Amino acid sequence: MGHEITTASDEGGSRAPGVEAPAAADEGARPGRLKRLGACARRNGRRTGIAAVAGLALAAAFPPYDVWPLSLVAVATLSLLVHGRTARQGAWYGFAFAVPFFIGLLKWLHVVGWDATIGLSVIQAAFFLLLGAGLAVTSRLPAWPLWAACLWVAEEFARDRQPFGGFPWGRLAFANTDSPFTPLAALGGAVLVTFAVALCGALLAAAALAAWRLRDGASRTPRGALPAAVAVVLAAVVALVGLAVPVPTKADDSARIAVVQGNVQQPGMDFLGRPMKILENHAEATEKLADDIRAGREEKPDLVIWPENSSDLDPYKWPEAYQAIDKAVKDIGVPVLVGALVDHPKKEGYVENQGIVWDPKTGPGKSYTKQHPVPFGEYVPFRDQLSKVITRLQQVPRDFYPGDHDGVLQTGPAKLGDVICFEVAYDEIVRDTVNGGARALVVQTNNATYGETGQPEQQLAMSKLRAIEHGRAVVTAATSGISAIVRPDGTIEQRTAEFTQDVLTTDLPLRDDTTIADRAGAAPEWVLAMVGLVSVAAAVTMGALGRRRRTSAETSQSVTVETRGSSD
Repeated sequence: MGHEITTASDEGGSRAPGVEAPAAADEGARPGRLKRLGACARRNGRRTGIAAVAGLALAAAFPPYDVWPLSLVAVATLSLLVHGRTARQGAWYGFAFAVPFFIGLLKWLHVVGWDATIGLSVIQAAFFLLLGAGLAVTSRLPAWPLWAACLWVAEEFARDRQPFGGFPWGRLAFANTDSPFTPLAALGGAVLVTFAVALCGALLAAAALAAWRLRDGASRTPRGALPAAVAVVLAAVVALVGLAVPVPTKADDSARIAVVQGNVQQPGMDFLGRPMKILENHAEATEKLADDIRAGREEKPDLVIWPENSSDLDPYKWPEAYQAIDKAVKDIGVPVLVGALVDHPKKEGYVENQGIVWDPKTGPGKSYTKQHPVPFGEYVPFRDQLSKVITRLQQVPRDFYPGDHDGVLQTGPAKLGDVICFEVAYDEIVRDTVNGGARALVVQTNNATYGETGQPEQQLAMSKLRAIEHGRAVVTAATSGISAIVRPDGTIEQRTAEFTQDVLTTDLPLRDDTTIADRAGAAPEWVLAMVGLVSVAAAVTMGALGRRRRTSAETSQSVTVETRGSSD
């Protein structure tokens, strides 16, 4: 099917979209150099514009818009634009697609500065140079939609890891946390969701190319229509197969929890306000909950969860912070998972972003330190050099030091898996936490800087996907929202509004069984990414061999003609 679809022209001479017309044989019929350049600019300008619009469409597939079918449209459009093109053209269209996509997706970063939004978008878009080039060269292979899907996985594989540990925002899977593709996460994680979305989009592009060939009357036969029909059927199968995947949700037992959202003094870069304000807000909300329990208005929980940065002062260093936390914990009478910034005990000048289990009798106990601090947000690479050029980096006065173990913490009767803020986007961190014994997941986060920008919705969508991927309930605890409780099937049971003080309570399901995705680990990602790279190598090799054969044939023909001329 793929080989037929990629044919440049049909029997009647009509040409599929995205395939260049051959140069005219008559040299005199060619336009002048300037006219050719002008025609090329206009042609590429139109295609570049289409690529940019497709990139914006992909951004709209993500929260807060959540129009997931646009992810298929965007993938299909990019596939059509690069089909039959050179690697250089494909790279350009990939880049033109990605820059507006990431600007639209990451516009919440404008709180820091639009230069930060554009700079990060360009860095992320650089990976689409390679993706676009790969899509172009493999579009000449049979079954090219399959290789295209593998290349989307390979692009995310690289971008999730580099530079500085990677930035997984914008994965196709994160735009499909409430679509027919979502259950596939239980089989192969976010990677399999991305693969299925990309494959479905590429198959739709293949169907469009095959349908284009039917414009010629000679091709309008049942046999001529077969490639388009097959591509449509395969796309439908890929889109719907996830609905047949069972999502494990049966709980082994449960724990009563309370999630405290204390709120912040103000949104934006200065969300901290005066020292102790955020801590006081969370202590106050917890003490109100304790009053409601004593009055019989609320059932006493087994444990309480506070968000990241719920203590804005190091409780080990500041006695007033320690006392405020300890008083609130003793008042509620159950363990509290507290988020706090703590000075590193051995490395002077470094700080750790921790989740601390605080017991009402014994005080602070075991803790988890965030393993993946955010570059330029929680630490500054090349600080000495860059701080002289970008003075804004001085707003990050100390570097966060990464933790060295997973976040499995026994919190009262529940063994919870703590991941902090952006870590929910990283497959390995979440997977290792579940495989380490976590029976439910907690995402402690502080999104006050980016409140009401769409970023909290994007992060919550990741929690929904992780719930299905690992068969675990996911609790998102945020200082200013959105806090939420997500069931193991990915449905949101409760959520808060932003910039309000609120408390969520529920019986949290606890599970011991792992999913196929947990057991498979990173293997599906490695396999699919490697297949994508091998397909590029195969396409390049086949192209080189084809050119060599043509050159050899032309040389042989030339020698034959010269020999005949000599004989005459």
